[in-house]
Amino acid sequence: MAKVVEKKYIFPFILITSLFLLWGIANNMTDTLLAAFKRIMSMTDAQTSLIQFAFYGSYFCFALPAALYIKKFSYKSGVILGLILYAAGAMLFYPASRMASYGFYLVAIYILAGGCSILETTANPYILSMGSQETATRRLNIAQAFNPMGSITGIMLSMFFILGELSSASADDRATMSEEKLQTMQAHELSAVTGTYMAVGFVLIAVLVCMLLSKMPKGGDTDHSIRLKSTFKRLIANKKYSYGVLAQFFYVGAQIGVWSFTIRIVMQETNVIQDIQALCHNIFSENIFGYVASTAEQTGASLYLFSIICFTIARFVFTWLMKYIRPSKLLAVAAVADIVCTIFVVLTGGSGWLLVAFLIGISFFMSLMFPTIYGIALDGLGDDAKIGASGLIMAILGGAVITPLQGIISDGYGINIAYIVPLICFVFVLAYAVYIVKVENKTMFAHTEK
Repeated sequence: MAKVVEKKYIFPFILITSLFLLWGIANNMTDTLLAAFKRIMSMTDAQTSLIQFAFYGSYFCFALPAALYIKKFSYKSGVILGLILYAAGAMLFYPASRMASYGFYLVAIYILAGGCSILETTANPYILSMGSQETATRRLNIAQAFNPMGSITGIMLSMFFILGELSSASADDRATMSEEKLQTMQAHELSAVTGTYMAVGFVLIAVLVCMLLSKMPKGGDTDHSIRLKSTFKRLIANKKYSYGVLAQFFYVGAQIGVWSFTIRIVMQETNVIQDIQALCHNIFSENIFGYVASTAEQTGASLYLFSIICFTIARFVFTWLMKYIRPSKLLAVAAVADIVCTIFVVLTGGSGWLLVAFLIGISFFMSLMFPTIYGIALDGLGDDAKIGASGLIMAILGGAVITPLQGIISDGYGINIAYIVPLICFVFVLAYAVYIVKVENKTMFAHTEK
Protein backbone atom coordinates (compact mmCIF):
# COMPACT_ATOMS: atom_id res chain seq x y z
CA MET A 1 0.00 0.00 0.00
CA ALA A 2 1.44 3.39 -1.03
CA LYS A 3 1.82 6.09 1.62
CA VAL A 4 -1.12 8.47 1.88
CA VAL A 5 1.23 11.48 2.17
CA GLU A 6 4.89 11.13 1.25
CA LYS A 7 7.53 12.91 3.35
CA LYS A 8 8.37 15.48 0.66
CA TYR A 9 4.75 16.61 0.51
CA ILE A 10 4.07 16.93 4.26
CA PHE A 11 4.54 20.72 4.61
CA PRO A 12 2.70 21.64 1.38
CA PHE A 13 -0.05 19.18 2.36
CA ILE A 14 -0.43 20.86 5.76
CA LEU A 15 -0.49 24.35 4.23
CA ILE A 16 -3.10 23.48 1.60
CA THR A 17 -5.13 21.48 4.14
CA SER A 18 -5.38 24.65 6.27
CA LEU A 19 -7.40 26.16 3.42
CA PHE A 20 -10.07 23.50 3.91
CA LEU A 21 -10.49 24.80 7.45
CA LEU A 22 -10.66 28.42 6.26
CA TRP A 23 -13.45 27.98 3.74
CA GLY A 24 -15.26 25.79 6.29
CA ILE A 25 -15.40 28.88 8.51
CA ALA A 26 -17.03 30.88 5.71
CA ASN A 27 -19.50 28.15 4.77
CA ASN A 28 -20.92 27.68 8.24
CA MET A 29 -20.81 31.28 9.38
CA THR A 30 -22.94 31.93 6.31
CA ASP A 31 -25.41 29.24 7.40
CA THR A 32 -25.94 31.04 10.71
CA LEU A 33 -26.43 34.37 8.92
CA LEU A 34 -29.88 33.16 7.83
CA ALA A 35 -31.05 33.11 11.44
CA ALA A 36 -29.22 36.39 12.19
CA PHE A 37 -30.74 38.39 9.34
CA LYS A 38 -34.17 36.89 9.95
CA ARG A 39 -33.99 38.43 13.44
CA ILE A 40 -32.22 41.69 12.53
CA MET A 41 -34.33 42.64 9.51
CA SER A 42 -37.52 40.64 10.23
CA MET A 43 -37.24 38.57 7.02
CA THR A 44 -38.98 35.43 5.79
CA ASP A 45 -37.14 32.13 5.22
CA ALA A 46 -37.32 32.73 1.46
CA GLN A 47 -35.72 36.19 1.80
CA THR A 48 -32.87 35.02 4.05
CA SER A 49 -32.17 32.10 1.70
CA LEU A 50 -30.88 34.73 -0.78
CA ILE A 51 -27.72 34.62 1.33
CA GLN A 52 -27.17 31.04 0.21
CA PHE A 53 -28.15 31.96 -3.35
CA ALA A 54 -25.44 34.66 -3.40
CA PHE A 55 -22.86 32.41 -1.73
CA TYR A 56 -23.31 29.26 -3.77
CA GLY A 57 -24.25 31.12 -6.95
CA SER A 58 -20.82 32.72 -6.70
CA TYR A 59 -19.26 29.27 -6.38
CA PHE A 60 -20.86 28.37 -9.71
CA CYS A 61 -19.72 31.55 -11.48
CA PHE A 62 -16.10 31.47 -10.29
CA ALA A 63 -15.29 27.75 -10.59
CA LEU A 64 -14.60 27.48 -14.34
CA PRO A 65 -12.62 30.77 -14.56
CA ALA A 66 -10.61 29.51 -11.58
CA ALA A 67 -9.86 26.24 -13.38
CA LEU A 68 -8.72 28.10 -16.49
CA TYR A 69 -6.58 30.38 -14.34
CA ILE A 70 -4.74 27.55 -12.57
CA LYS A 71 -4.45 25.66 -15.85
CA LYS A 72 -2.75 28.69 -17.40
CA PHE A 73 -0.55 29.49 -14.39
CA SER A 74 -0.28 27.18 -11.35
CA TYR A 75 -2.04 25.78 -8.33
CA LYS A 76 -0.14 28.23 -6.09
CA SER A 77 -1.33 31.24 -8.10
CA GLY A 78 -4.90 29.98 -7.76
CA VAL A 79 -4.56 29.75 -3.99
CA ILE A 80 -3.19 33.30 -3.81
CA LEU A 81 -6.02 34.72 -5.93
CA GLY A 82 -8.61 32.86 -3.86
CA LEU A 83 -7.22 34.21 -0.58
CA ILE A 84 -7.24 37.77 -1.94
CA LEU A 85 -10.91 37.61 -2.94
CA TYR A 86 -11.95 35.84 0.27
CA ALA A 87 -10.26 38.53 2.38
CA ALA A 88 -11.66 41.35 0.22
CA GLY A 89 -15.21 40.03 0.61
CA ALA A 90 -14.79 39.84 4.40
CA MET A 91 -13.57 43.44 4.53
CA LEU A 92 -16.53 44.64 2.44
CA PHE A 93 -18.77 43.77 5.37
CA TYR A 94 -17.66 47.09 6.88
CA PRO A 95 -19.22 49.41 4.24
CA ALA A 96 -22.26 47.09 4.12
CA SER A 97 -22.70 47.63 7.86
CA ARG A 98 -22.32 51.39 7.55
CA MET A 99 -25.04 51.49 4.91
CA ALA A 100 -27.21 48.92 6.74
CA SER A 101 -27.87 47.43 3.31
CA TYR A 102 -28.88 43.78 2.90
CA GLY A 103 -28.06 44.08 -0.81
CA PHE A 104 -24.53 45.28 -0.04
CA TYR A 105 -24.06 42.34 2.33
CA LEU A 106 -25.10 39.99 -0.49
CA VAL A 107 -22.46 41.59 -2.75
CA ALA A 108 -19.79 41.13 -0.06
CA ILE A 109 -20.87 37.51 0.42
CA TYR A 110 -20.73 36.97 -3.36
CA ILE A 111 -17.11 38.22 -3.56
CA LEU A 112 -16.08 36.29 -0.43
CA ALA A 113 -17.62 33.10 -1.84
CA GLY A 114 -15.85 33.69 -5.15
CA GLY A 115 -12.56 33.46 -3.26
CA CYS A 116 -13.73 30.27 -1.55
CA SER A 117 -14.74 28.83 -4.94
CA ILE A 118 -11.27 29.47 -6.33
CA LEU A 119 -9.67 27.91 -3.24
CA GLU A 120 -11.83 24.78 -3.51
CA THR A 121 -11.30 24.47 -7.26
CA THR A 122 -7.56 24.68 -6.65
CA ALA A 123 -7.01 22.83 -3.38
CA ASN A 124 -9.00 19.65 -4.03
CA PRO A 125 -7.14 18.52 -7.18
CA TYR A 126 -3.89 19.87 -5.71
CA ILE A 127 -4.28 17.49 -2.75
CA LEU A 128 -5.06 14.62 -5.14
CA SER A 129 -1.83 15.34 -7.04
CA MET A 130 0.36 15.16 -3.92
CA GLY A 131 1.20 11.47 -4.09
CA SER A 132 0.02 8.13 -5.40
CA GLN A 133 -3.26 7.86 -7.30
CA GLU A 134 -3.95 4.71 -5.27
CA THR A 135 -4.33 6.73 -2.07
CA ALA A 136 -5.76 9.91 -3.62
CA THR A 137 -9.33 9.52 -2.30
CA ARG A 138 -8.09 8.75 1.23
CA ARG A 139 -5.72 11.73 1.06
CA LEU A 140 -8.57 14.01 0.04
CA ASN A 141 -10.78 12.64 2.83
CA ILE A 142 -8.03 13.46 5.35
CA ALA A 143 -7.73 17.02 4.03
CA GLN A 144 -11.51 17.37 3.92
CA ALA A 145 -11.69 16.22 7.55
CA PHE A 146 -10.29 19.63 8.51
CA ASN A 147 -13.13 21.36 6.68
CA PRO A 148 -15.67 20.57 9.43
CA MET A 149 -13.13 21.76 11.99
CA GLY A 150 -13.39 25.10 10.22
CA SER A 151 -17.16 24.66 10.32
CA ILE A 152 -17.01 24.22 14.11
CA THR A 153 -14.87 27.35 14.36
CA GLY A 154 -17.32 29.27 12.19
CA ILE A 155 -20.30 28.21 14.28
CA MET A 156 -18.51 29.09 17.53
CA LEU A 157 -17.62 32.52 16.17
CA SER A 158 -21.24 33.02 15.15
CA MET A 159 -22.63 31.81 18.48
CA PHE A 160 -20.41 34.04 20.59
CA PHE A 161 -19.92 37.13 18.45
CA ILE A 162 -22.98 37.31 16.14
CA LEU A 163 -25.97 35.41 17.55
CA GLY A 164 -24.86 36.29 21.08
CA GLU A 165 -25.20 39.99 20.25
CA LEU A 166 -28.72 39.81 18.82
CA SER A 167 -31.54 41.49 20.68
CA SER A 168 -34.36 39.20 21.81
CA ALA A 169 -36.89 41.64 20.29
CA SER A 170 -39.22 39.82 17.89
CA ALA A 171 -40.41 41.04 14.49
CA ASP A 172 -43.62 42.30 16.12
CA ASP A 173 -41.63 44.15 18.80
CA ARG A 174 -39.45 45.78 16.16
CA ALA A 175 -42.46 46.83 14.14
CA THR A 176 -43.74 48.92 17.06
CA MET A 177 -40.39 50.57 17.86
CA SER A 178 -39.52 54.13 16.90
CA GLU A 179 -37.32 54.35 13.82
CA GLU A 180 -34.43 55.77 15.86
CA LYS A 181 -34.53 52.97 18.44
CA LEU A 182 -34.79 50.30 15.73
CA GLN A 183 -31.83 51.75 13.81
CA THR A 184 -29.70 51.85 16.97
CA MET A 185 -30.51 48.21 17.70
CA GLN A 186 -29.83 47.10 14.14
CA ALA A 187 -26.56 49.06 14.02
CA HIS A 188 -25.27 47.15 17.06
CA GLU A 189 -26.37 43.80 15.64
CA LEU A 190 -24.87 44.50 12.20
CA SER A 191 -21.60 45.69 13.74
CA ALA A 192 -21.34 42.29 15.45
CA VAL A 193 -21.72 40.57 12.07
CA THR A 194 -19.19 42.91 10.46
CA GLY A 195 -16.55 42.72 13.19
CA THR A 196 -16.56 38.93 13.15
CA TYR A 197 -16.10 38.70 9.38
CA MET A 198 -13.37 41.36 9.37
CA ALA A 199 -11.44 39.42 12.03
CA VAL A 200 -11.52 36.39 9.70
CA GLY A 201 -10.29 38.69 6.91
CA PHE A 202 -7.16 39.63 8.90
CA VAL A 203 -6.38 35.93 9.47
CA LEU A 204 -6.69 35.35 5.72
CA ILE A 205 -4.19 38.12 5.03
CA ALA A 206 -1.69 36.39 7.37
CA VAL A 207 -2.18 33.05 5.55
CA LEU A 208 -1.76 34.85 2.22
CA VAL A 209 1.64 36.15 3.33
CA CYS A 210 2.71 32.60 4.33
CA MET A 211 1.61 31.28 0.93
CA LEU A 212 3.54 33.99 -0.92
CA LEU A 213 6.72 33.12 0.97
CA SER A 214 6.41 29.31 0.67
CA LYS A 215 7.83 27.07 -2.05
CA MET A 216 5.10 24.72 -3.30
CA PRO A 217 5.33 21.55 -5.43
CA LYS A 218 4.43 21.76 -9.10
CA GLY A 219 1.94 18.89 -8.83
CA GLY A 220 -0.04 18.69 -12.06
CA ASP A 221 1.22 22.05 -13.32
CA THR A 222 3.18 20.59 -16.26
CA ASP A 223 0.53 21.07 -18.97
CA HIS A 224 -0.57 24.73 -19.40
CA SER A 225 -2.41 24.27 -22.70
CA ILE A 226 -6.15 24.98 -22.75
CA ARG A 227 -8.29 22.91 -25.12
CA LEU A 228 -11.76 23.38 -23.70
CA LYS A 229 -13.79 21.82 -26.49
CA SER A 230 -11.98 18.49 -26.54
CA THR A 231 -11.73 18.45 -22.72
CA PHE A 232 -15.46 19.02 -22.31
CA LYS A 233 -16.22 16.24 -24.79
CA ARG A 234 -14.09 13.77 -22.87
CA LEU A 235 -15.57 14.82 -19.52
CA ILE A 236 -19.19 14.62 -20.69
CA ALA A 237 -18.57 11.22 -22.25
CA ASN A 238 -17.10 9.95 -18.97
CA LYS A 239 -20.24 8.82 -17.10
CA LYS A 240 -18.41 8.30 -13.83
CA TYR A 241 -17.49 11.99 -13.97
CA SER A 242 -20.65 13.52 -15.46
CA TYR A 243 -22.95 11.55 -13.14
CA GLY A 244 -20.63 12.57 -10.30
CA VAL A 245 -21.23 16.25 -11.06
CA LEU A 246 -24.99 15.67 -10.82
CA ALA A 247 -24.58 13.71 -7.59
CA GLN A 248 -22.46 16.51 -6.15
CA PHE A 249 -25.11 19.09 -7.16
CA PHE A 250 -27.80 17.23 -5.23
CA TYR A 251 -25.53 16.41 -2.29
CA VAL A 252 -24.51 20.03 -1.74
CA GLY A 253 -28.14 21.11 -2.07
CA ALA A 254 -29.06 18.57 0.62
CA GLN A 255 -26.20 19.55 2.95
CA ILE A 256 -26.82 23.28 2.76
CA GLY A 257 -30.58 22.79 3.08
CA VAL A 258 -30.21 20.58 6.15
CA TRP A 259 -27.72 22.85 7.90
CA SER A 260 -29.34 26.15 6.91
CA PHE A 261 -32.63 25.12 8.53
CA THR A 262 -31.29 23.24 11.55
CA ILE A 263 -31.33 26.38 13.69
CA ARG A 264 -34.77 27.34 12.39
CA ILE A 265 -36.34 23.93 12.99
CA VAL A 266 -35.04 23.86 16.57
CA MET A 267 -36.37 27.37 17.20
CA GLN A 268 -39.94 26.17 16.69
CA GLU A 269 -39.51 23.26 19.14
CA THR A 270 -40.03 25.04 22.48
CA ASN A 271 -39.57 21.89 24.56
CA VAL A 272 -36.31 21.07 22.76
CA ILE A 273 -35.00 24.60 23.33
CA GLN A 274 -35.58 24.25 27.06
CA ASP A 275 -33.97 20.79 27.17
CA ILE A 276 -30.87 21.91 25.23
CA GLN A 277 -30.49 24.97 27.44
CA ALA A 278 -30.69 22.73 30.52
CA LEU A 279 -28.09 20.39 29.04
CA CYS A 280 -25.74 23.32 28.32
CA HIS A 281 -26.26 24.52 31.88
CA ASN A 282 -25.18 21.14 33.25
CA ILE A 283 -22.14 20.81 31.00
CA PHE A 284 -20.81 24.35 31.20
CA SER A 285 -20.60 26.95 33.90
CA GLU A 286 -23.61 29.16 34.45
CA ASN A 287 -21.84 32.14 32.88
CA ILE A 288 -21.03 30.26 29.69
CA PHE A 289 -24.54 28.82 29.60
CA GLY A 290 -26.05 32.29 29.93
CA TYR A 291 -23.89 33.47 27.06
CA VAL A 292 -24.12 30.69 24.47
CA ALA A 293 -27.69 29.49 24.88
CA SER A 294 -29.82 32.35 26.15
CA THR A 295 -31.81 32.88 22.94
CA ALA A 296 -33.60 30.49 20.60
CA GLU A 297 -31.07 31.26 17.84
CA GLN A 298 -28.14 30.42 20.12
CA THR A 299 -29.83 27.23 21.27
CA GLY A 300 -30.36 26.17 17.67
CA ALA A 301 -26.74 27.01 16.93
CA SER A 302 -25.70 24.78 19.86
CA LEU A 303 -27.42 21.82 18.23
CA TYR A 304 -25.97 22.82 14.87
CA LEU A 305 -22.52 22.86 16.48
CA PHE A 306 -23.03 19.40 17.94
CA SER A 307 -24.13 18.15 14.51
CA ILE A 308 -20.92 19.47 12.96
CA ILE A 309 -18.83 17.86 15.70
CA CYS A 310 -20.47 14.50 14.91
CA PHE A 311 -19.92 15.22 11.20
CA THR A 312 -16.20 15.76 11.90
CA ILE A 313 -15.81 12.59 13.97
CA ALA A 314 -17.67 10.58 11.32
CA ARG A 315 -15.38 11.83 8.56
CA PHE A 316 -12.34 10.39 10.35
CA VAL A 317 -14.24 7.15 11.01
CA PHE A 318 -15.22 6.77 7.36
CA THR A 319 -11.69 7.62 6.21
CA TRP A 320 -10.39 4.79 8.40
CA LEU A 321 -13.05 2.41 7.08
CA MET A 322 -11.87 3.10 3.52
CA LYS A 323 -8.83 0.99 4.31
CA TYR A 324 -11.17 -2.02 4.34
CA ILE A 325 -14.31 -1.05 2.41
CA ARG A 326 -14.52 0.52 -1.04
CA PRO A 327 -15.50 4.24 -0.95
CA SER A 328 -18.42 3.61 -3.33
CA LYS A 329 -19.96 1.02 -0.98
CA LEU A 330 -19.59 3.34 2.01
CA LEU A 331 -21.24 6.10 -0.04
CA ALA A 332 -24.22 3.84 -0.75
CA VAL A 333 -24.62 2.89 2.92
CA ALA A 334 -24.42 6.52 4.02
CA ALA A 335 -26.99 7.60 1.42
CA VAL A 336 -29.48 4.96 2.62
CA ALA A 337 -28.95 6.05 6.24
CA ASP A 338 -29.52 9.71 5.35
CA ILE A 339 -32.70 8.87 3.46
CA VAL A 340 -34.05 7.08 6.54
CA CYS A 341 -33.06 9.92 8.92
CA THR A 342 -34.57 12.59 6.66
CA ILE A 343 -37.87 10.69 6.36
CA PHE A 344 -38.11 10.71 10.15
CA VAL A 345 -37.35 14.46 10.31
CA VAL A 346 -40.28 15.04 7.94
CA LEU A 347 -42.55 12.87 10.09
CA THR A 348 -41.45 13.86 13.61
CA GLY A 349 -42.48 17.52 13.90
CA GLY A 350 -42.99 18.38 17.56
CA SER A 351 -41.32 15.14 18.69
CA GLY A 352 -38.55 16.81 20.64
CA TRP A 353 -35.40 14.77 21.16
CA LEU A 354 -36.38 12.23 18.49
CA LEU A 355 -36.21 15.02 15.93
CA VAL A 356 -32.85 16.13 17.34
CA ALA A 357 -31.44 12.61 17.04
CA PHE A 358 -32.39 12.29 13.38
CA LEU A 359 -31.02 15.76 12.54
CA ILE A 360 -27.68 14.74 14.05
CA GLY A 361 -27.88 11.41 12.21
CA ILE A 362 -28.19 13.20 8.86
CA SER A 363 -24.99 15.16 9.54
CA PHE A 364 -23.13 12.04 10.68
CA PHE A 365 -23.79 10.14 7.46
CA MET A 366 -23.31 13.17 5.18
CA SER A 367 -19.70 13.42 6.32
CA LEU A 368 -18.04 11.26 3.69
CA MET A 369 -20.20 12.30 0.71
CA PHE A 370 -18.52 15.40 -0.72
CA PRO A 371 -14.88 14.20 -0.80
CA THR A 372 -15.89 10.68 -1.82
CA ILE A 373 -18.01 11.80 -4.77
CA TYR A 374 -15.24 14.23 -5.66
CA GLY A 375 -12.47 11.62 -5.54
CA ILE A 376 -14.46 9.00 -7.46
CA ALA A 377 -15.49 11.45 -10.18
CA LEU A 378 -11.94 12.78 -10.75
CA ASP A 379 -10.29 9.34 -10.66
CA GLY A 380 -8.26 8.72 -13.79
CA LEU A 381 -8.90 12.10 -15.48
CA GLY A 382 -5.20 12.94 -15.79
CA ASP A 383 -4.64 16.34 -17.47
CA ASP A 384 -8.41 16.94 -17.52
CA ALA A 385 -8.53 16.99 -13.71
CA LYS A 386 -8.24 20.80 -13.35
CA ILE A 387 -11.17 21.51 -15.66
CA GLY A 388 -13.01 18.52 -14.24
CA ALA A 389 -12.53 19.90 -10.73
CA SER A 390 -14.25 23.11 -11.76
CA GLY A 391 -17.34 21.13 -12.80
CA LEU A 392 -17.53 19.52 -9.37
CA ILE A 393 -17.18 22.91 -7.68
CA MET A 394 -19.76 24.44 -10.02
CA ALA A 395 -22.05 21.68 -8.80
CA ILE A 396 -22.08 23.55 -5.49
CA LEU A 397 -24.71 25.63 -7.29
CA GLY A 398 -27.04 23.05 -5.76
CA GLY A 399 -26.79 25.02 -2.53
CA ALA A 400 -28.00 28.17 -4.31
CA VAL A 401 -30.85 26.49 -6.20
CA ILE A 402 -32.19 23.95 -3.72
CA THR A 403 -32.02 25.98 -0.49
CA PRO A 404 -34.43 28.74 -1.70
CA LEU A 405 -36.82 25.98 -2.84
CA GLN A 406 -36.69 24.52 0.65
CA GLY A 407 -37.31 28.02 2.06
CA ILE A 408 -40.41 28.50 -0.09
CA ILE A 409 -41.82 25.12 0.99
CA SER A 410 -41.01 25.96 4.62
CA ASP A 411 -42.93 29.25 4.42
CA GLY A 412 -45.90 27.56 2.76
CA TYR A 413 -46.18 24.13 4.39
CA GLY A 414 -43.93 24.06 7.45
CA ILE A 415 -40.23 23.55 8.06
CA ASN A 416 -40.48 19.78 8.69
CA ILE A 417 -42.24 19.18 5.37
CA ALA A 418 -39.51 21.23 3.65
CA TYR A 419 -37.02 18.46 4.50
CA ILE A 420 -38.59 16.48 1.65
CA VAL A 421 -36.24 18.50 -0.57
CA PRO A 422 -32.97 17.11 0.90
CA LEU A 423 -34.65 13.67 1.05
CA ILE A 424 -35.02 13.68 -2.74
CA CYS A 425 -31.42 14.86 -3.07
CA PHE A 426 -30.11 11.90 -1.05
CA VAL A 427 -31.98 9.55 -3.39
CA PHE A 428 -29.90 10.93 -6.28
CA VAL A 429 -26.69 10.40 -4.28
CA LEU A 430 -27.71 6.78 -3.63
CA ALA A 431 -28.37 6.25 -7.35
CA TYR A 432 -24.83 7.45 -8.16
CA ALA A 433 -23.27 5.23 -5.49
CA VAL A 434 -25.14 2.17 -6.78
CA TYR A 435 -24.03 2.96 -10.34
CA ILE A 436 -20.37 3.22 -9.29
CA VAL A 437 -20.54 -0.02 -7.29
CA LYS A 438 -21.92 -1.82 -10.35
CA VAL A 439 -19.20 -0.36 -12.63
CA GLU A 440 -16.45 -1.32 -10.18
CA ASN A 441 -17.84 -4.84 -9.73
CA LYS A 442 -17.98 -5.27 -13.49
CA THR A 443 -14.39 -4.08 -13.86
CA MET A 444 -13.16 -6.35 -11.07
CA PHE A 445 -14.98 -9.31 -12.63
CA ALA A 446 -13.38 -8.57 -16.01
CA HIS A 447 -9.89 -8.49 -14.44
CA THR A 448 -10.58 -11.77 -12.65
CA GLU A 449 -11.64 -13.38 -15.92
CA LYS A 450 -8.35 -12.35 -17.54
